[in-house]
Amino acid sequence: MLGKLFYGGNLWLLFLASATVFLLVFEIGYRLGKSQGGNIDEATKSWIATIDGAVLTMLSLLLAFSFGMAENRFDARRQLVVDEANAIGTTYLRSQWLAEPHRTEIARLLRQYVDLRLPKDTQTLNVDEAVLQMAARSEQLQDQLWSHAVEIAKKEALSPMAALFVATLNDTIDLQTKRLAAFRNRVPEIILLLLYIFAGFSILMTGYVSGLRDRRNSFMMFTMIGLMAFFLTVIVDLDRPQRGLITVSQESLIQLQQKLHADPLQGIK
Repeated sequence: MLGKLFYGGNLWLLFLASATVFLLVFEIGYRLGKSQGGNIDEATKSWIATIDGAVLTMLSLLLAFSFGMAENRFDARRQLVVDEANAIGTTYLRSQWLAEPHRTEIARLLRQYVDLRLPKDTQTLNVDEAVLQMAARSEQLQDQLWSHAVEIAKKEALSPMAALFVATLNDTIDLQTKRLAAFRNRVPEIILLLLYIFAGFSILMTGYVSGLRDRRNSFMMFTMIGLMAFFLTVIVDLDRPQRGLITVSQESLIQLQQKLHADPLQGIK
């Protein structure tokens, strides 16, 4: 349920819903504070304002921590794309050393494989299912490639070229598992939920303090709430690698795909 809320829905709707809820929470806090302002002395008001400042400081630390978690995961996914492109490209190059018919068949399978590794629809509403389907089809091609590697190893057990090819093919297969694990390694939904709740509580406190002072600056209120909703949305977006405003670049795989299809018989130049 939480996964669909944060990672399955429309990003703009999440932003608008967050901003709307935060505005309502601020208004509730403001009216509550205004209704109680006459019954609270100045010393207590100052003490409450101090607590509000402490709460906002805690929120800023939580936001920084959560952003760091999401950014680290995003960087890991981006690096894995580069690593996979390098592994596939090296496997293709080393396959050119092999005897026929393995060389031609492996080259054909690797071109299919790199085509498959590129996401076809980054804005699909069913990203998890699409990734699992891609992984299943990738495993089928991996099985075919590995069967060639087994035959080559049997025929050329002492060949260093065959050993190098098998090693890079193994790296290519391993990288799919790593990319799939990185895709699933998101900021836990419960942490995001608690972050939203804490942000709402902080805004409620700020509205309450504004009500106690009977001071409300509309520009500052909208700016604070807008930035809060935007920053939370960015944290969620960083954990949606194939959709949204911030996506993991596939440029390395795209360039490799173009090279493999440009000169399939002679390898990469």
